[in-house]
Amino acid sequence: MMAKREALTTDRVLGCVLAGGQSRRMGGGDKSLLDIGGKSMLDVILTRLSTQVPDIVLNANGDPDRFARFGLPVVPDPVGEFAGPLAGVLAGLTYADKNMPDVSHVISVAGDTPFFPTNLVERLCSAVPADVPVIALASSSSKLHPVFGLWPVRLKDDLHTWLETGQSGKVLAFVDRHDSVEVSFELDRATGLDPFFNANKPDDLATVRNTLSARFL
Repeated sequence: MMAKREALTTDRVLGCVLAGGQSRRMGGGDKSLLDIGGKSMLDVILTRLSTQVPDIVLNANGDPDRFARFGLPVVPDPVGEFAGPLAGVLAGLTYADKNMPDVSHVISVAGDTPFFPTNLVERLCSAVPADVPVIALASSSSKLHPVFGLWPVRLKDDLHTWLETGQSGKVLAFVDRHDSVEVSFELDRATGLDPFFNANKPDDLATVRNTLSARFL
């Protein structure tokens, strides 16, 4: 008889918002702090994520005081300087490993994607075993969104070595070293947009503002 798989529950997941990109296509600065209708994009993201996980950290480099009003730990990249999203994932894994012994996984969320699914964490958790290190990545419209991933804390040391030794900073290059699953999400019915629509450029930011002003804020 096959042993029953241990279920991964959301209370064992730490949220990590990757909020420290250089935002070159937006003209520099912190995209996550831009106003999108009376609130910053990060406000909207944190509201969405806080209903899904009990604890959240922000990954960002530079002066952490610019995020002080959110009252959350701000963790910089442990390796390199602006080494990409994998360094942000490593920041979350390192924080969980050092400070949260009951946390087994970290969910990474982009700091410029305010419409990500409200059941993101639940769906990714249901796709992986709790006791075996399997990475879960979100997708939509047949496209992977590797920044939205569920990462076992047990992979921290391997990811640290991977980045420290100058391997590719591309998320999928590291993911290919491990077991992984893809979890597909539908279009957001409330907005009509892909749930992983991200504000990379000023035109994208205008889309976010218009959508929120019409339907939410």
